[in-house]
Amino acid sequence: MRVLVVTAVPAEREAVTRGCRRAEPPADSAADPPSDSRSGPPSGPPDVAVVAAGVGPAAAAAGTARALALAERDGRPFGLVVSAGIGGGFAPHVDGPLVATAIIAADLGAQTHDGFASLTELGFGTDRHPVPLALAGAVAKAAGAVLGPVLTVSTATGTAERAAELAARHPGAVGEAMEGFGVAEAATALRLPALEIRTVSNSVGPRDRAAWRVHDALEELSDAFTRIMPVLADWREGEST
Repeated sequence: MRVLVVTAVPAEREAVTRGCRRAEPPADSAADPPSDSRSGPPSGPPDVAVVAAGVGPAAAAAGTARALALAERDGRPFGLVVSAGIGGGFAPHVDGPLVATAIIAADLGAQTHDGFASLTELGFGTDRHPVPLALAGAVAKAAGAVLGPVLTVSTATGTAERAAELAARHPGAVGEAMEGFGVAEAATALRLPALEIRTVSNSVGPRDRAAWRVHDALEELSDAFTRIMPVLADWREGEST
């Protein structure tokens, strides 16, 4: 199975790529293991492509759709799409990896007299994409990650008031980023499953650049992909979600 990993910027792409390469088996261990007809063909490292599609849901959707279309054209389609990168964590989840149980467009909708109305509530589509929950759970366990909804926003949260509003509207949300929903939209158009994996560079709320830990979050992203590669290798497209 081929896996497409979509990041926003080159620094995230390079972090994911480093992690994937660290997980590759040494060249002298490439011999095929004994086969077992009961379990099907032996698993191996998934064929992973990592792209930096740009910042925000629109760029993410366009870049993902292009990568998926080119792969289809070349006869090497992907079986899984992963949105990955660094992002904000909702307290108390302000350190370590996050794995989405749902990918939610948190600010796509309309302001009304009664408050915010989501795209779903407006009847214009969906504001939420599901993920393969069994796979998400296995990935989270391997990475030592927290599971929960991850929100996609077009404007990063910069105040305590907006952080509280989003947390109240989406109970259990663990993180905020700017690309996941766009990646999932493109994947869903081709009926492909999608995941979202984030490491935390800052808390969701007032913007305090001095407290951001971008370098550490990128290192944690590399480490997370090193840990989850065996899980992705063993997963089979079409398994129960």
